[in-house]
Amino acid sequence: MMRMVKAFLVVGMTAFAPGFVWAQESSTFKVEPLKEAAPKELSKAIRETLSPTGFRVVDDQGKPVIDVWVRKTVPVAAKPSGPSGPVLFPVLNQGELVGALRRHVEGRDFRDQTIAPGVYTLRYGLQPVNGDHLGTSATRDFLLGSQASKDVLIDPVAEKPLSKQSAEAAGTNHPAVMQLIQPPAGSTPPAIGRDEAKNQWGVVVSFDLAVKGEAKRVPLAVQIVFEGIGMI
Repeated sequence: MMRMVKAFLVVGMTAFAPGFVWAQESSTFKVEPLKEAAPKELSKAIRETLSPTGFRVVDDQGKPVIDVWVRKTVPVAAKPSGPSGPVLFPVLNQGELVGALRRHVEGRDFRDQTIAPGVYTLRYGLQPVNGDHLGTSATRDFLLGSQASKDVLIDPVAEKPLSKQSAEAAGTNHPAVMQLIQPPAGSTPPAIGRDEAKNQWGVVVSFDLAVKGEAKRVPLAVQIVFEGIGMI
């Protein structure tokens, strides 16, 4: 039977996401610039790829929930051209490092797995097309979180090794997955988005894409939904 679960993290492109509204803060969360480098739990090689500052989401009591650092530049083969069927982000490479996350409080991932406080790398991946995942999501884009101590190299990680190391972050046999969706239209980073119908909150930040053969970086606004629900 399908059941509603807590969603740990969701990221999306700058296309319209039905139901989402946005503001600098909501009645529950707000986003603040974080003038702090990525934490030492990450390897030196990975820290050097990340922006020197990040973003912090705090709750209505001012307590930190998550910190996010994005990669200075995310390498891609071509300029983004929109979704391709159920894949919202075909421009991104599977297994590519896109950022890092520090969770201050225990959370749940898209499959209702416990995610402990700590520091995690974030890599892009696609949900497999098989019976195990039938009906779990209308789209296939996810981020896989891995413990900082387990993911220390910059290079993209192949599907099976990435799945295995991410599963260690959840303490199960399934990766710690964070669904990727589209953010609200008109949002300008940084901002908080909210889908009232799904009771989801997201933080809007920006990736800089390094397109092969292009000197100019291409900004891509993304939304990280750090609180909400998902269907499994």
